[in-house]
Amino acid sequence: MKLRITYNAPVVLTFALAAVVAFIITEAVPATKEWFVSYPHLDGIHSYIGLFSHILGHASWEHLISNFMLVLLIGPILEERHGSFGLLLMILGTALVTGLANLALGSNMVLGASGVAFMMILLASMANVRGGEIPLSFIAVALIYMGGEVMRSFNNDQVSHMAHLVGGSVGAAFGFLGARRKKPAASKQALKAVDMKKLPV
Repeated sequence: MKLRITYNAPVVLTFALAAVVAFIITEAVPATKEWFVSYPHLDGIHSYIGLFSHILGHASWEHLISNFMLVLLIGPILEERHGSFGLLLMILGTALVTGLANLALGSNMVLGASGVAFMMILLASMANVRGGEIPLSFIAVALIYMGGEVMRSFNNDQVSHMAHLVGGSVGAAFGFLGARRKKPAASKQALKAVDMKKLPV
């Protein structure tokens, strides 16, 4: 049996490659870093682009690797479940909400994919959410990750805990919205099954 490498998760893999390329470019040409940062103000075209592009910028290899270990672990599962286009919209939506939150509440520049990683963590934990039900696993993950970020936000460690909290909140919102959309589909399938039973044999 022949084994071959497949580009199994195009959005996640392209996202990771783009972040690596962006890091190499910003290290080689430091002046380009301003294009991969979310600013606490809007002043020039780079600040508008930065509302989205900050998820590609990283302060160090360690910063990049720590974020994309999670993205590459969870992302392909989510891309298979929600589709490439759906996950792309979630990533861009998380980037924009994080950028806008920093614009409204922040006082420092923000960069990195940690908000997207937290979005994926919370979204993955809500895989079994159904109408009227919330999995205990989701509550545990929310308490561990989100609660930990709230506690660490009081530390002066130069980490954007706000981006983590916003990303996690966006992931939870996407999870709830996805669960609500699946409910009507399940009802339609149930109605079809009933109709099939009424058909004459």
